[in-house]
Amino acid sequence: MHNDVTATGHAARIATVDALLPAPLPFRVHGDDTLLTAEAGETTAAGLATCTEVGPDSPQSIWRARVEHRLEVQLAGPDPAAGLDALLTRWDEHLHSLAQVGDAECAAVLSRPSRDTAGTTELLRHGFAPVGVIAVRPAARMAAPGPATTPGVCIRHATPDDLGTAMRLMLELQRYDAQFGKVTVRPGIEELLEKELLRQLERPEPQLWIAELYGRPLGMVLLQMPDETGWIGHRVAASRIGYLSSLAVSEAARSAGVGSALAAHAHQVFDEAGADVVLLHTAVANPRSTPFWYAQGYRPLWTGWQRRPAAR
Repeated sequence: MHNDVTATGHAARIATVDALLPAPLPFRVHGDDTLLTAEAGETTAAGLATCTEVGPDSPQSIWRARVEHRLEVQLAGPDPAAGLDALLTRWDEHLHSLAQVGDAECAAVLSRPSRDTAGTTELLRHGFAPVGVIAVRPAARMAAPGPATTPGVCIRHATPDDLGTAMRLMLELQRYDAQFGKVTVRPGIEELLEKELLRQLERPEPQLWIAELYGRPLGMVLLQMPDETGWIGHRVAASRIGYLSSLAVSEAARSAGVGSALAAHAHQVFDEAGADVVLLHTAVANPRSTPFWYAQGYRPLWTGWQRRPAAR
């Protein structure tokens, strides 16, 4: 009952925060999940604590710690910041029974609606940092012009012959992004990336596109179409969702319009597929991608907070 009451109050509060947030449902505990609750005066808080682990040879290991403790949060009442503070204290107690202090391959992670800023100070006080954002770009198919032509830039479908180019661009991107806490460059990353890129290139119509600048392949973009994005559909109030997996531009072509041309091409592809919104992940601290994507019409929808190691 406590969980249902908190969920109802949380849903009413979130509905006023961002029209693109999906309506939250009461938490349901499965398997080893743990439901945590806390109170702060008239404010109630509920959190669903889960834990997942991936092996070092999993493609997912590039994007996360190998052991990841997650907390989904719902807050109801007049002081959500105090409610979150109390819930984080309960989660800390829970984590100390599960996680080894100082283990850098064990992270505590939670996502908050970006515009729901109540509790930001409390997250910082508990040692969390904003690391990543799920950004959203609503479709504007009736109003948006077609992609502008960038002098010298030609965008084409990738072919199996582009594997070397795609590998070079992806490795350059991963090594740069690793500075900001979202990516871990692990031994064997070349094999993991090659396997994923080959899977894309072997599709009948790969959604992998190459940008050539005066004949030199110097950029790429990888897309997931609406029939492939069920894994992230619960994060946005939309029916047809496009996901922009990766956009990479060689250092030699920076500031030449290649990235903007690739983004415009991707948006045209998504519009033609009838996507209502496009989502992507970006690192909060990345001084290149964050302003770039916001200039392309994206805005923060969810902010991912992380503490790594999970237990201090």
